[in-house]
Amino acid sequence: MQHAELRRRFLDFFAARGHAVVKSSPLLPDDPSVLFTTAGMQQFKPYYTGDADAAKDFGSLNTASVQKCVRTSDIDEVGDESHLTFFEMLGNFSFGDYFKKDAIAWAHEFITKELGLEIEYVTVFGGEPSTGSGQGVPEDTESAAIWREIAPDVQVRKAGRADNFWGPTGDEGPCGPTTEIYVDGIEIWNVVFNQYYQSKDGSLGPLKTQGIDTGMGLERLAKVVQKAETVFETDLFAPMMALLPESIGARTRRIVADHARAVAFMIADGVRPSNKEQGYVLRRLMRRVIVHEHLSSGSFDASQILDAVVIAYQGDYPELDATVVREVFVHEKEKFSRTLKHGLKEMAKLPVIDSAAAFRLYESFGLPYEIIKELGGDSAKDLTRGDFDERFREHQEKSRAGAEKKFGGHGLLLDTGELKAADESELKVVTRLHTATHLLHAALRKVLGDEVQQAGSDITVERTRFDFSFPRKLTDEEITGVQDIVNDIIGKDLPVNKEVMPKAEAEKTGALFFFKEKYPDPVNVYYVGKDLGSAFSKEFCGGPHVTHTGEIGTVRIIKEEAVGAGTRRIRATVQP
Repeated sequence: MQHAELRRRFLDFFAARGHAVVKSSPLLPDDPSVLFTTAGMQQFKPYYTGDADAAKDFGSLNTASVQKCVRTSDIDEVGDESHLTFFEMLGNFSFGDYFKKDAIAWAHEFITKELGLEIEYVTVFGGEPSTGSGQGVPEDTESAAIWREIAPDVQVRKAGRADNFWGPTGDEGPCGPTTEIYVDGIEIWNVVFNQYYQSKDGSLGPLKTQGIDTGMGLERLAKVVQKAETVFETDLFAPMMALLPESIGARTRRIVADHARAVAFMIADGVRPSNKEQGYVLRRLMRRVIVHEHLSSGSFDASQILDAVVIAYQGDYPELDATVVREVFVHEKEKFSRTLKHGLKEMAKLPVIDSAAAFRLYESFGLPYEIIKELGGDSAKDLTRGDFDERFREHQEKSRAGAEKKFGGHGLLLDTGELKAADESELKVVTRLHTATHLLHAALRKVLGDEVQQAGSDITVERTRFDFSFPRKLTDEEITGVQDIVNDIIGKDLPVNKEVMPKAEAEKTGALFFFKEKYPDPVNVYYVGKDLGSAFSKEFCGGPHVTHTGEIGTVRIIKEEAVGAGTRRIRATVQP
């Protein structure tokens, strides 16, 4: 059974049981506490906390999805038989409808009847007594009883909090006990019973809307179904592995294949290589691939590996664009290749590579930690990721302090999750882009209709990225029309005002807002125009904004593309 069939069967199974099929959210999450989307439930957090209405948004209290994910904690381990940075998570979710019995029964039915697999054993939460440093959590006897009723021949084992209690995604959020399903010695499905809310201080309280959150890794499932020795022998990796010669070794082949998938999907979702946040992770992965390509003496072409990723996955993820992926990769490769040879020669001269030496190699030649550790041999045997990261943090703090001194004590590092700026000069640019994004939103609705709704945004000093709901590609005329409307409003130099009012009253004004966002009450309504009633644009927002549209400059739409089914993305810049 190939990977496309596994995705289809999973979604069809739960659609037939009253679940709305929801497309994967982007890898760049709305939650600022995490760098990437790391789990299927991440986009659904507001529905567990009561901040959003699933019945209204999805037509059902139950959903199912195949979510693309990236986790960065295991980058150093990639190259063995199982660790991955990019993976897909099959999940079914319920927000106040069904709970443990149906979730367990359907999981058992899908594994044993739909896929014909045999469950080896399952685990349930065995409880945790209260201690002086934390509150206790009772044993999940209910799940154990359900398993014994549904599948009396399946062994039920108990496990502690580390294994069978799922914590929140990010700093706080829904959490609860889990039951895990094992097939052929592998944990393939984790069913979470969200019944608690964990606050930032670690304390647990009852969850407003208890529900179901499950996660089943597609790669692990494919390994079991296809009876492969490792995930890298499944059809998910076959196109990439076929292009990688055995002469470079199994570990290198796995690293390149894994990183190529992550790189292609990150680029498709708007990440670009940099020395900050998501861009830093992307650069690490790209440069590790480039180094291995260099060391292989040209026995494989990394660009062809990325092309293979796009071809293999584009049917399920149309946002993958081979031209864009290749262009971003080749640009980074050209920049990095200028110093790579010198960096490797310099590293070979060092008798001992401690954290200070490793960071100098990174700062001077761009060599990522993974390559220094991997190729440093005995010279780097005592080098640890923790020590290297500490050096990196010290460097960032010094740079930040220098920026503050440079700007007379008013240096800023702005990161609201949507807006990012390193200092005052960048803050001025992202402020112009932020107001321009509001104008883009309003202009899109004027050209395309009121069905356009915001689906996310991200603003850096280079550009604004705005995601919106719309079922098709925009025509050149529509893109030009949107751009012309925005620049016309800028040319009129209209005032940008703010009113603070109760949330319910603000909604009645027709002001737009992002349904996934949690807004305070009262709320700020920013509007472009002389008064709120006749404003060209009005939205719930926390700012910052320009005072008049003439401050924005000229807006240029540089790209319009698909993010997924029913969602488009616009990238735009502003010029003085």
